[in-house]
Amino acid sequence: MSMTKLLIVDDELSMRELLAILFETDGFEVQTAADVSIAQEKIQQWMPDVILSDLNLPGESGLDLLRWVKKRHPDTIFVMITAFGSNQSAVEALKLGAANYVLKPFNNDELRLVVSRALGVRNLEQENARLKQSPASSLHFGLFIGDSPAMLEVYAMIRRIARSRINCMILGDSGTGKEMVARAIHNTGDRAEHPFVTINCGAIPENLVESELFGHVKGAFTNAYRDKMGLLEVAHQGTVFLDEVDALPLSTQVKLLRVIQDKSIQPVGGVEARVVDVRFISATNADIEQLVQDGNFREDLFYRLNVVEVHLPTLRERPQDIEPLVHHFIHRFSTEYGKQILGVSPQFMQALRGWTYPGNVRELQNAMERAVALSVGNVLQKDDLPDVIWETGIQISVEEGHLPEEGLDLDALLAQVERKWLVAALEATDGKKMQAAEKLQMTFRSFRYRLVKHNLE
Repeated sequence: MSMTKLLIVDDELSMRELLAILFETDGFEVQTAADVSIAQEKIQQWMPDVILSDLNLPGESGLDLLRWVKKRHPDTIFVMITAFGSNQSAVEALKLGAANYVLKPFNNDELRLVVSRALGVRNLEQENARLKQSPASSLHFGLFIGDSPAMLEVYAMIRRIARSRINCMILGDSGTGKEMVARAIHNTGDRAEHPFVTINCGAIPENLVESELFGHVKGAFTNAYRDKMGLLEVAHQGTVFLDEVDALPLSTQVKLLRVIQDKSIQPVGGVEARVVDVRFISATNADIEQLVQDGNFREDLFYRLNVVEVHLPTLRERPQDIEPLVHHFIHRFSTEYGKQILGVSPQFMQALRGWTYPGNVRELQNAMERAVALSVGNVLQKDDLPDVIWETGIQISVEEGHLPEEGLDLDALLAQVERKWLVAALEATDGKKMQAAEKLQMTFRSFRYRLVKHNLE
């Protein structure tokens, strides 16, 4: 698997060298450029996967380079580095197609995370493009895996509401794919060519929520050194996805209701209203109707946002989708990690079928990434799974009578169950072996034999 190519554009030699060392250590193939013209030459000759550019460059700026890149190589990931206080330029970069931006002074781990996430989004988009070529693309919108009855209902609802203008609310547990559904609604609707802006309401400090949503004018508060465009205005003619909408402060809920009613916003500290045309898709894993009854979420806003509800099933409610999801993640992570995984062992799949997935599809995804990354062979084995999934999943699966066609390793399963109860008996008796043996209704000699057998002596 070839290394990811990263071009660093900065007029400071020390910064170029620092960033080159940082990303070369992470396995990137790195080249650098001191200005836009040199960067353009290297892009034409070398075609990087990622461009990490400072905003302020001698001559033409980082924004000029971004415009040039997106016109010629729109799939190239572009991350902008801007000085603190240059929020307006950062927003402009996002509008021009930058994947993200980082403010100076930045933390190395933060920068790594931004680049990693941007690569992850691109890989997902490439996978989506591949899926859209398949016969099932009209069903899955190039995003989803699974043909269970519960998911078929979700696909049908997406089709029904995608081309309408009505606001909708996506309800479901954490990890069920609420943002994916929101993107599918946006991408298959009339606003697909306009911005899709995600706002994680629970991640914004309460004192900054209104500034982030509605923007502010210079001097509106301490550190408001210049006008800032709000995210609702950035999303004009597009879609705003309000994730964790239940976390919005009540004072902000009042103003958001006014935005929906009047289709205009008023920046913090400003006096002139600005027209915004956005569709709101919100999501929550909370019992929002209970929040409304308790007075913690405005009823009038709830009904404005919740014109249509989309309910997402948990992975436990769509068990027949686990196997196709597993093979999807094998393909995805084998490509990312340069592995050639051909499949999984019967015990591996049996354990996954039995696990309860409190984290839903996201948890399965994380488990599969771990398994592929740590695997030493071409077939994933039980040792590639986290212990808790193997131990609990295989036991639940068999207890429920789910015997796979390919069979299972009964001796290994029984040994796992036996070890579990030996440990439980010892813990219940504070390590007193005689009492533990009695709890398990066996002789002390038999108990000691099993302790040695399982390396518990």
